[in-house]
Amino acid sequence: MRLRQFATCLAIGASLVALSPSALAFTDSEARQAIIELRQQLRTLSETSQNASLQLAQRIDMLEQEIARLRAMIEELGGPRAGQLVDSSAPATEQVEDIKEQSAFDGAMDRYRQGDFKEAIQSLTAFITLYPDSTLAPTAQFYLGSSNYAEKDFRGAITVLKAMAAENPQHPRAPDALLVAAGSEFELNDRAAAKATLQEIVSKYPDSIAAQAAGQRLQLL
Repeated sequence: MRLRQFATCLAIGASLVALSPSALAFTDSEARQAIIELRQQLRTLSETSQNASLQLAQRIDMLEQEIARLRAMIEELGGPRAGQLVDSSAPATEQVEDIKEQSAFDGAMDRYRQGDFKEAIQSLTAFITLYPDSTLAPTAQFYLGSSNYAEKDFRGAITVLKAMAAENPQHPRAPDALLVAAGSEFELNDRAAAKATLQEIVSKYPDSIAAQAAGQRLQLL
């Protein structure tokens, strides 16, 4: 009896030994397939990450180009770049009868022409405070906002320039003031506000140079 059981155990062991190579071969195949699939997934993730990074870099580059073009347009309309001298012919040359009033305005504008924007801000602010009802006040506000822009005080520029345009909608510098304000909003990365301001320029001042510039900006938004 014991001899018969021993023979049966030997037979079962032989069967397991005979089956083990194929079983091991099947397991190795599955492992290889799993490794291949994992490598493909990693490759796909890597390609996706690279594409996303490339798209982001391209988008940032486009935004920087937009801001650069807008800055150039602002400069042409009288809004200077920080640290850059301004063409002396750019500021308006309105005249008033009051000698002191005219002198205060001219002195402030001289500082603006020379690119001394900090001093221009102080002088223009003083002029507006002393002569709030002057016919030169809207122009002083425009160059005050432009000086703020040049000094990278973008929030201050927006406040001054939008107030000027709202209070003096028929002034020749009103559309230019809004364009510099839109540029300040771009600098603050407030694209929604910049878009609204550009649309306002096109709507209110369709025949102005500022409206042409605003229309070009809107096509890129």
